[in-house]
Amino acid sequence: MSYVDGFVAAVPTANKAQYLEHCRLSAEVFKECGALKVMEAWGDDVPDGEATSFPMAVHAKEDETVVFSWVVWPSKEVRDAGWQRVMEDPRMSPENNPMPFDGKRIIYGGFDVILET
Repeated sequence: MSYVDGFVAAVPTANKAQYLEHCRLSAEVFKECGALKVMEAWGDDVPDGEATSFPMAVHAKEDETVVFSWVVWPSKEVRDAGWQRVMEDPRMSPENNPMPFDGKRIIYGGFDVILET
């Protein structure tokens, strides 16, 4: 089974075009480093919750949109090696590809795929 990295972040809505450009460059690097697929989703129907929710988890502000992203890798081993290459790639430096959102409020994690249909 494959391996997935998942991300949730709050992006200033006014930065949508900048975010998409950031994602395009990042996706290119991820795929060169072994990722099979990179998906970026811009929040459309992301309600506030009472106890928990995507907006609450990333402390989304009124002028921000929640994004949900994932990267599919063939295996955890490819992911681990790929992430190292991604982090070393000069295109991913903050000077060359700045994050158009507050990176301190991103949620991310790696997941073993247990079902794929």
